[in-house]
Amino acid sequence: MPRRGLILHTRTHWLPLGLALLCSLVLFMYLLECAPQTDGNASLPGVVGENYGKEYYQALLQEQEEHYQTRATSLKRQIAQLKQELQEMSEKMRSLQERKNVGANGIGYQSNKEQAPSDLLEFLHSQIDKAEVSIGAKLPSEYGVIPFESFTLMKVFQLEMGLTRHPEEKPVRKDKRDELVEVIEAGLEVINNPDEDDEQEDEEGPLGEKLIFNENDFVEGYYRTERDKGTQYELFFKKADLMEYRHVTLFRPFGPLMKVKSEMIDITRSIINIIVPLAERTEAFVQFMQNFRDVCIHQDKKIHLTVVYFGKEGLSKVKSILESVTSESNFHNYTLVSLNEEFNRGRGLNVGARAWDKGEVLMFFCDVDIYFSAEFLNSCRLNAEPGKKVFYPVVFSLYNPAIVYANQEVPPPVEQQLVHKKDSGFWRDFGFGMTCQYRSDFLTIGGFDMEVKGWGGEDVHLYRKYLHSDLIVIRTPVPGLFHLWHEKRCADELPPEQYRMCIQSKAMNEASHSHLGMLVFREEIETHLHKQAYRTNSEAVG
Repeated sequence: MPRRGLILHTRTHWLPLGLALLCSLVLFMYLLECAPQTDGNASLPGVVGENYGKEYYQALLQEQEEHYQTRATSLKRQIAQLKQELQEMSEKMRSLQERKNVGANGIGYQSNKEQAPSDLLEFLHSQIDKAEVSIGAKLPSEYGVIPFESFTLMKVFQLEMGLTRHPEEKPVRKDKRDELVEVIEAGLEVINNPDEDDEQEDEEGPLGEKLIFNENDFVEGYYRTERDKGTQYELFFKKADLMEYRHVTLFRPFGPLMKVKSEMIDITRSIINIIVPLAERTEAFVQFMQNFRDVCIHQDKKIHLTVVYFGKEGLSKVKSILESVTSESNFHNYTLVSLNEEFNRGRGLNVGARAWDKGEVLMFFCDVDIYFSAEFLNSCRLNAEPGKKVFYPVVFSLYNPAIVYANQEVPPPVEQQLVHKKDSGFWRDFGFGMTCQYRSDFLTIGGFDMEVKGWGGEDVHLYRKYLHSDLIVIRTPVPGLFHLWHEKRCADELPPEQYRMCIQSKAMNEASHSHLGMLVFREEIETHLHKQAYRTNSEAVG
């Protein structure tokens, strides 16, 4: 009996200790699960990262708790709005039923059953009419725009990233993945089984069979959600052996998907006039022309180039570069306009647009630091329509390669830098300089404001003009458009607001948040590493 009591006493003694160890293990696993994933490039090459302390995890948990509380509040608000709309619909259907029953003589119930679905469809179509799908909405400023996010079969290109999301991601969340799969399947159903009112003709394959599209024919898509109306989807499909694109617009008015339209788009004869304002910077122009030769001359072959050059210095060099391209590639579709005055981007684009004298044309306002792909040029054609739509793509801006690739003797070639990663660049969602629009729309809207001098402001003024008009503004990140890093100089003579914008842009262009932080704390990190090395050597000698 004493032996059994001793065993019981021993178990009772170790039980609290075992529970404490178990709780510690659970807490440790929870902290590991909550810790954010970090990119492999999160620190400078050669620098060993420090372990996260208790304060870090407490701050992280508090931040996530605030995030979920904000999200919950937003969802409650949306649910309340939906309940109110459903209540209004129920009251409307109840009043209709009462009116039917007044003089129906036994057929009121059946009639109302037939009326209810039509009322619901009427409501859903009213949501489409309210949304900015068929006609542009007049907005007070650029902050009122709801941008699109773009996607392919495998990836989503998103603007809103926070600290854990990336500029290019696979749709990891099941609901988002299922949503995009459903949308693509619905688009294929619309194309393969068209209604009588669809603007497309049945096509036949090489053997006379009906042409059937599948998911491999999906090229790209855009989507955006208006919180009080629904989600809009723009889908583009193309057979590899055909020139025409199929465009399907879908809308989900917080209910089942509804077709808005289906049409065929022929871009085979759509010429793009690329207009580039330039002053000096001849080395950058050499690099631009290399990209232009590869994409526009050898691949696209439906491009006209307009260069508006300011000043005399470097003009002969630019002429020589253009003549060299002409002799090598037999390319003559370019115009060089010389202005002996101070550089003004808005003035240059205005002059370039008016230099075209062959009627209507699609224009791409470009800079010498831009790198674009052939796929982007097709996106430009697909998303601009005279009198209807203008295209404002969001450029992916690359960071300073000397910082991004500090662990290499020299940065890799430009083509190898064109990746969508947090530490390589960012979506330049505050920039409005790169745009595709038809010449008639540009002239109708009044072009650039010539009163704006210096850096940046003229682009925003033109963008706001379109927001105040009835045209639809397509604003979305595109994977085939990059802004190459170059050193930026903010002139002292700029007004305070423009100077602040220039400095802000300069700071954002240098490096990612993590890389800038590592540079700021470089001295502290090196001191820590020296101490670690000294301690290791001392232990080895001892």
